[in-house]
Amino acid sequence: MKTQELVALLAEDTRPTRAPAFGPLLLGAALAGAVVSAVVLAAWLGFRPLLPAMHSPHFWMKAGYTTLLAAAALLAGVRLARPGGRIGAALLLGGVTVAWLAMMAGHETMRASPGAMPKLWFGDSWNLCPFRILALAAPIFAVVIWVMRRMAPTRPALAGAAAGLLAGAVGATVYGLYCEETTAAFVLVWYSLGMAACAGLGAAVGSRLLRW
Repeated sequence: MKTQELVALLAEDTRPTRAPAFGPLLLGAALAGAVVSAVVLAAWLGFRPLLPAMHSPHFWMKAGYTTLLAAAALLAGVRLARPGGRIGAALLLGGVTVAWLAMMAGHETMRASPGAMPKLWFGDSWNLCPFRILALAAPIFAVVIWVMRRMAPTRPALAGAAAGLLAGAVGATVYGLYCEETTAAFVLVWYSLGMAACAGLGAAVGSRLLRW
């Protein structure tokens, strides 16, 4: 058989292959990590009374903020898991989310008396909140980064940052089941600081573990 005939024969059997659906896989990893984090939270700090909390708009404000940032990080992670992925939509979603909460914090600040400012911005747990988010994000990040290693990111540090932000945002959502802080200003500063720290650590880890 001639070489050209062999090539033609092999070409006849080729079929287009579909890329694996990485989004559901990454989401499943984050949710599995969230279950572990919830168990850790239950054993460590416990849960606040959730039924009364769910009737408060402050509870949903925190959950909405962290969930939207988790969605932005998930979108970025899916895009960055493959070569040439763009994250413009993820950046837009994240930016709009932060701007929304910043507007709420600004409204609170304008309405508050000068004596209420420390409570508004620092609450009762400013020195603990970011570290607790980091701790609760750790098991989520472990699962997420393990899943991302199965893909082929060409920008490992940025992909690691997306994984870290995803873990931090989901961890912050879990932490909201305990945290009783009620102001948008507190969440904007201290929740965001915890999630940003997760993203930074994710970039450092991803630059090593996601390199190929």
